Amino acid sequence: MIKRYCFTVILLFTLLFTRAQINEATVEYIKTYCGIAVEEMQRTGVPASIKLAQGILESMSGQSPLVLKSNNHFGIKCKEGYNGPYVLHDDDRPKERFMKYETAEKSYRAHSDFLKNRSRYASLFQLDPTDYKGWAYGLKKAGYATNPKYPQLLISLIERYNLHEYTLMGLGQLAMNEEVSNYFATKNGTSPSTIATAAKEAEVSYPQEPFTINNTKVVFVKAGTSLQSIADKYNIPLERLYDLNDFDEITSVSSKDRLVYLQLKRTISEKAYHEVKAGETLYDIAQQEGIRLESLLKYNRLSKFDKPAVGSKLKLQDNADIAIN
Repeated sequence: MIKRYCFTVILLFTLLFTRAQINEATVEYIKTYCGIAVEEMQRTGVPASIKLAQGILESMSGQSPLVLKSNNHFGIKCKEGYNGPYVLHDDDRPKERFMKYETAEKSYRAHSDFLKNRSRYASLFQLDPTDYKGWAYGLKKAGYATNPKYPQLLISLIERYNLHEYTLMGLGQLAMNEEVSNYFATKNGTSPSTIATAAKEAEVSYPQEPFTINNTKVVFVKAGTSLQSIADKYNIPLERLYDLNDFDEITSVSSKDRLVYLQLKRTISEKAYHEVKAGETLYDIAQQEGIRLESLLKYNRLSKFDKPAVGSKLKLQDNADIAIN
């Protein structure tokens, strides 16, 4: 069973939190665990923003006594009959048994599985992952925490530290920052410089004026370009522009260099498959090939959180006869 909050811990954290607009311990915590939060989002669907906010709040930015002696960042208690490693910690009652993990990463994974595998949290996974407010209030409604201000505390952390950006990174809607890139590079046994070089080599030079990909009209825009200006220039309502491009983020300015489609993308491509390159996300591939993201996911039996392996071949047609590695 997940730990129910001690008001003493919440109070201590809240006092510490309100004394400084930006807490240095919290900033370091985010830098340390943002990579695993993004990875867990791609594995299970728990938004990275929610994961980090819960970790910050429940572990006091990694400084709580429970974390220091157990690597237990989310206060997960031992189930009845559990005989593995544990620590004793005072919570609702004195000397309760809490899970002890070899690493913080294992604690993060256990927390994801806790949410994913319990029916009372199932409705949360039907929400848009960028809806962090819906997730925060949904956790409280499902009985995750007893503190009545739990949703507001999570939301405050997410907005104060821009944690929603890590959800966008997990969706492939925002370029991964240095900490997240380094995490995945280290995990995959690839140096960040190698990934950067591969991405540079994969860059394509696009025309400045509209052109077509897969018989669909598209324009290439640079980071910082006003999306409203693109919508106005080509006489397309801004909301329609979002729909045409599978945008999950609602923003007035493009956060990165990107292809912006001016017509509805097709459900199939003239090509049979796409070979995945380093640093590509499913969203990137859908845009590059001019195919709807939902179609790409359907043909390959993937979710939008999946991370395809470099070198694997993804179907771009329903009847494409290829070996998926």
